Amino acid sequence: MNVVVLAGGLSTERDVSFKSGDMVAKALRKIGHNVLLLDVFLGYGTCEQNIDDIFDCAEEKSVVVSEIPGEAPDIEAVKASRADQSDNFFGPNVIAICQKADVVFMALHGENGENGKVQAAFDLFGIKYTGNGYLSSAIAMDKGVTKEFFDAHGIPTPQGFSLNIADRSEGREPLRYPCVVKPACGGSSIGVSIVNSREEYEKALDDAFRWEEEVIVEDYIKGREFSVGVLEGKALPVIEIAPIQGFYDYKNKYAAGSAVETCPAELSKELTEQMQSYAKQVVEVLGLETYSRMDFLLNENDEMFCLEANTLPGMTPTSLLPQEAAAVGISYEELCQKIIDISLERFSKEA
Repeated sequence: MNVVVLAGGLSTERDVSFKSGDMVAKALRKIGHNVLLLDVFLGYGTCEQNIDDIFDCAEEKSVVVSEIPGEAPDIEAVKASRADQSDNFFGPNVIAICQKADVVFMALHGENGENGKVQAAFDLFGIKYTGNGYLSSAIAMDKGVTKEFFDAHGIPTPQGFSLNIADRSEGREPLRYPCVVKPACGGSSIGVSIVNSREEYEKALDDAFRWEEEVIVEDYIKGREFSVGVLEGKALPVIEIAPIQGFYDYKNKYAAGSAVETCPAELSKELTEQMQSYAKQVVEVLGLETYSRMDFLLNENDEMFCLEANTLPGMTPTSLLPQEAAAVGISYEELCQKIIDISLERFSKEA
C-alpha cells in the first residue's frame, strides 16, 4: 500500500507532529508499506516537479526528523522558509501526492490538522485519510464548544468560560482562584497557565492570547491526571500521568523521563469503568469515529472531570495512546495498521 504520512504544518505542535509522523512512517515501512513522510506546508519540490514515481523511493524523499525541541516552533520562520511564498496552506505537490496514495495517515496536531479544515479539503479532493471527519474534528478542537457539549450531556468538566481578545477590556474575572487559563484550540499545553491571583491572571491572558484570539478560563482541579483512548468504539485501559515536576506541560509531555506514566492506572474497578464510560460517551456526543483520546482529572474526593477530546492523539515515543494499546497487547505497528484499516472501513461505508 502507498501511504502518505502527513505532518508538520503551521501549528504550535509542528515539531511534535513530525515526531509522531516519523514513528508512524517507520512502523508502516516495517510491515511492508511504501511510506512518504510529507510536510503539509512546505510540500515536496516545486510545482513543476515530476512526482509520478514518488512512491518508488518514498523513504529517501521523506522529511528527515530530529528530536523535539524544548520550546514551541517559530512559525514565522517556517513561513519564511517556504520556497514559493504562497498563501496556500498546502505546500507544492501535497494534494497531487496525496491523491496518488491509497491513504493519508494524519499525523498532524493542532491547528489545520485537528480542526477539520484539512479533512474537509480532502473530502472534496477525494482523498482517503485516517481519523475523524471534518465536523467532529472541528467541534472537538474548540475547548469552549466542547465544554458546552459536555455540560449539555452530563459529562463532568471544570466550570469556566470562554473569553475573546476583543472582549478582554470588559475585565471578566475567574469565578475563583486558583484557575487555569489556556488557548481555546491549542494543544500540548502550550500557552497554559495555572493562576493564583489577579496579577497572574492578567499575565496568563497575555501569554494565552499570544497564540489565539480566544481563551478558556476554568476552575483549577487539583488532583491526578489520566487519559483514556477509544479505538473503534472500545475504551482502552486508563493511563495515569504524574509529572515529576510541575504540571503536564509541553516539556513534560515530550522529554523522556519527565513524567511517570502508569498503565493500567492504579484505580478501583468502579472508577476505571466510570472514566472509560465517560470517554465513550464523549465519543458518542461529539460524533467521533475511528480513534481518539480523552483527558481527565480526578480530585481528592474521587470526582472526575473531562478536560478535552483529542481527535489525532500523539504517536511519539512518549505518547499515551500507544502505551494504552500496548497494555492490551496491541503493538505500535499493529496500532498504526488498525488505524488505517478502520479509517478505510469508514470510507467504504460512506461510498
